[in-house]
Amino acid sequence: MNIDAALAALTTVLGQRLSLSKSDLDLHGSSETHFPLTPPDAVAYPQTTQEVAQIVKICAAHHVPVIGWGTGTSLEGQAQAFSGGICVDFSQMNKLLRIGQADMDCTVQPGITREVLNTELRATGLFFPVDPGANASLGGMTSTRASGTTAVRYGTMRDNVLGLEVVLADGSVIHTGTRARKSSAGYDLTALFVGAEGTLGLITEITLRLQGQPEAVTAAICAFDDIDSAVRCVMDTIQIGIPMARIEFVDAATAAAVNSYAGSNLPECPHLMVEFHGSDGGVREQAESFGEIVADHGGKGFEWAIKAEDRTALWTMRHNAHYACMASRPGCRAIVTDICVPISRLADAVNETRADLAAHNVTGPILGHVGDGNFHAILLFDEADPDEVARAETVAHRMVTRALDMGGTATGEHGIGIGKLRYMAAEHGPAWDVMGALKAALDPHNIMNPGKLVPPRN
Repeated sequence: MNIDAALAALTTVLGQRLSLSKSDLDLHGSSETHFPLTPPDAVAYPQTTQEVAQIVKICAAHHVPVIGWGTGTSLEGQAQAFSGGICVDFSQMNKLLRIGQADMDCTVQPGITREVLNTELRATGLFFPVDPGANASLGGMTSTRASGTTAVRYGTMRDNVLGLEVVLADGSVIHTGTRARKSSAGYDLTALFVGAEGTLGLITEITLRLQGQPEAVTAAICAFDDIDSAVRCVMDTIQIGIPMARIEFVDAATAAAVNSYAGSNLPECPHLMVEFHGSDGGVREQAESFGEIVADHGGKGFEWAIKAEDRTALWTMRHNAHYACMASRPGCRAIVTDICVPISRLADAVNETRADLAAHNVTGPILGHVGDGNFHAILLFDEADPDEVARAETVAHRMVTRALDMGGTATGEHGIGIGKLRYMAAEHGPAWDVMGALKAALDPHNIMNPGKLVPPRN
């Protein structure tokens, strides 16, 4: 790696948009979870696809790693420069390029965030549904195959990306997919790059599927005496086929943290947060059916949020649950981990995780998108206490191995990065080697986000 020569060439292309300041490097070397500060050698701020291609060509010529950066909200170290190199920050490529109102699609640059996109779509009667909680960039969401609170109805990024523009490891630019709603034309390269975590190329444009804004929306929160009742309520709701737009779970520890953080007054017990989209009559029928299921499982304290501001407050409380849990123990670090299991095993997975937390004396609030079998644990620890760190790591490890034993996955939405690399062989077997072969074919010099997702290369 000839970093000095690469920096000199990049300065010629970018000028002051190549940053070497310590504060900027530290910002782009940080993580919201337990990974140590790992600054890149420089941060590049491209404004066009052509500049991204030039950056990659220069880095390829000097064998310098290239790491994409959206808003830095990934949780498994995907955006950190563990091998050094150039961080490519897409914040200046943040435009909505096209709206296809009749076709219900749009094309965006990778740096635009989901909230900004939906603000710009407001007058069209359309919206982009994928909501991971954080105001993440669409490029980052595509690269990590993000999902979130609305995936139970609208799917993940995999289901909502129609096509891409990608800069490959040699600096060439390709386009994948079309604006058609289906195709049988060869390999699905769009799907290959969605979730590749920047290991195969840098995404510079994304064509997205949009949804019509529903005529009626209503949300609610309800409490349960125990986790098992809440989770089984979710299972019955899904199996009966009620078309939920969101169905979220928080445990008693999360409810207590939210109360302290936001000044709310939730009973300190497990809760479900739900939302229905559709016509006035359809939403009413769905809510009534769900209410009957809740009653069957001993749910109580139903509070409906019909006004937009009340729904916003409810989901803001849910989205801030991560920060509330972190604030519940000032100065702590966290392993923020997630697993996803078949719906039929969800109650077992949650209950066994709670038993592990108690057995290992680990504080670990549980919350998640339980409508699709995905839940998270925020495992808090004092990084100065090696025993406490080890106990938190043990619980995280047992969560993943349990999910795999149940026919699930090591991660439903956080991705692999470096944090869950060691579980890929167990989950995929020889298919993981196929991923490595694809990486080697498209990135022979291993410059695109090296050390992440695929088998380590010598």
